[in-house]
Amino acid sequence: MQAFRTYLDAGISTPVSDADFVRICAAFTPKKLKKRAFLLRAGEVCKHFAFVLTGALRLYSVDEKGGEHVLSLGVENWWVGDRESCVLLTPSRYYIDALEDASLLLITHAQMQELRRTVPVMAELMRELDRRHDIATQKRLEAAISCPAEERYLAFLAQYPSYEHRFPQHLIASYLGILPETLSRIRTKLLAVKCQPTELLS
Repeated sequence: MQAFRTYLDAGISTPVSDADFVRICAAFTPKKLKKRAFLLRAGEVCKHFAFVLTGALRLYSVDEKGGEHVLSLGVENWWVGDRESCVLLTPSRYYIDALEDASLLLITHAQMQELRRTVPVMAELMRELDRRHDIATQKRLEAAISCPAEERYLAFLAQYPSYEHRFPQHLIASYLGILPETLSRIRTKLLAVKCQPTELLS
């Protein structure tokens, strides 16, 4: 749990007291998830938000033709869950599965709200998480509407530099809303530019 405490301290303006940390930990349930195992399936109610201690997960939908569409990728210090389903307790349209063995901390929406009311540091953290979520959603929507594929990929690498080595290329392409073949061409082009010899100044 030390990794979670480090995450909390980094996300708020004042360190978490020992007493508050005990109360916070009591609201969470540890869970291990094996690679390829599901945390959530479409049609189920998402009963928990999951904080990722270790591992990698994805949240995605499946269309009527069996095509997968990745909405979110999560690694350490990331939150994963279907917010709509968890808050409204309605059946989810999404799947969440593990791409690596994962160690998670689970918490219900009701437990999260109770912490917000009773533990000031958690109220501060959740306000910050909501702010980041809103900004990220707006940026992703704008990129999907107006940015070319190469620009989206470069922004993705800048924001999540480790993801290129943690997730398969076809999942990154799905997350960016482009075809795997398009991403492959972009990567080949960028590699060719990177490998060009630098001209020596005379």
